[in-house]
Amino acid sequence: MTSRPPTVAVIGGGQLARMMAEPAAALGIPLRLLAEAEGVSATQVIPDHEVGDYRDLDALTAVTRGCEVVTFDHEHVPTQHLEALTASGVACRPGPGALVHAQDKAVMRERLGELGVPCPRNAVVASAADVEAFGFPCVLKSTRGGYDGKGVWFVRRAADCAEPFATAEAAGVRLLAEELVDFRRELSALVVRAPSGQAAAYPVVESVQRDGICHEVVAPAPDLDPALAGEAQRLALLVAGELDVTGVLAVELFETTDGRILVNELAMRPHNTGHWTQDGAVTSQFENHLRAVLDLPLGSPAARAAWTVMVNILGGPQETGRLYDGYRHAMARDPGLRVHLYGKDLRPGRKVGHVNAYGEDLADCLVRARHAAAWFAGELGDESE
Repeated sequence: MTSRPPTVAVIGGGQLARMMAEPAAALGIPLRLLAEAEGVSATQVIPDHEVGDYRDLDALTAVTRGCEVVTFDHEHVPTQHLEALTASGVACRPGPGALVHAQDKAVMRERLGELGVPCPRNAVVASAADVEAFGFPCVLKSTRGGYDGKGVWFVRRAADCAEPFATAEAAGVRLLAEELVDFRRELSALVVRAPSGQAAAYPVVESVQRDGICHEVVAPAPDLDPALAGEAQRLALLVAGELDVTGVLAVELFETTDGRILVNELAMRPHNTGHWTQDGAVTSQFENHLRAVLDLPLGSPAARAAWTVMVNILGGPQETGRLYDGYRHAMARDPGLRVHLYGKDLRPGRKVGHVNAYGEDLADCLVRARHAAAWFAGELGDESE
């Protein structure tokens, strides 16, 4: 027995690492951070940090020295570096064998197909002729490196394929073609799994995407057939177990117009569609992620209220907004509102924070969260109530 707390290394200095700091402090768990630059989001709240390149094995080795476990703010650490850390005795959670399925879309699709998980029709393509044989219109995706709509193209004819293939060739990655799915809406099934095999599933949520960026999440997904919700959770738990995921796994889904669900993407870290859990669930995704990577008993994923709505605060096209000087209006108008800002400067389209509103009436939660996010983003005039 020891009274010394285990130290968790976190790779990446974005808002996901920042939001791990609060539950880590409550649990008495020290965090050590490898950040891409001084002053980025997570460095503002995690004093024990180093600045370095996550693609540099020496930097990864140095920051993880003396830590019991390493986890991630993003999925971009090279697989071979994670394998080297694992071989040296560092517990990477999730491990490289799991994380590669979130790093490489072609690997993910192949493995999910082997597991019988329903996915859009897909194929790796090497030329416009391959895409034509696959069938227009379709979606082309970079197999590695894409996020928030980057590395995704909608193509309707051979001429549309020039840019995707040029971009992929310059980045040294392959392209994956996927069918255009006729879907009613997008869902997300968030689960968390510990090395011991213990797992917990959060309520399935609806997410609203615009330009490849998550704008709004409603928990639980309104009017979702309970059988379909159960199937989404079952699939997420199956994937987590079969891929040996440790920590949070977000399975992004299409609910099709004919009543099916198809897996769109995987993320093996706390996820934007789980930010509602900070205020709307008994145990947030960030606390449960830390519990899982340390193989501690998981907390309850149950909702605290009938509804929780999360709306992201995005920088507007004119780089205007209120952020911290918007607190007075937002908090006075809605004392039950929860605001989470990331310590970032405003830039067009940049996620700089989010708001959560929860309660027993969905329409009320939607109005409250949308108003607050619009106010912080500078989309409402000062005369707005």
